[in-house]
Amino acid sequence: MNKVKIDTEYITLGQFLKAADIISTGGMAKWFLSEYNVFVNGEQDQRRGRKLRAGDQIEIPDHGTYIVTE
Repeated sequence: MNKVKIDTEYITLGQFLKAADIISTGGMAKWFLSEYNVFVNGEQDQRRGRKLRAGDQIEIPDHGTYIVTE
């Protein structure tokens, strides 16, 4: 499981994708979320503004499983 460390209270799903090096620019987030299934804590979510906090688990089939840490 890959860890993504944040220094703020939360990070949006779009920002997370960039921080985890899944996408190269923030502008790719909308496209990525429309093309790939993303599961946040076991539930599918395609909202790039979804707030992720420490302890949240993100699973992207064929890309890996990630956890947000402080």
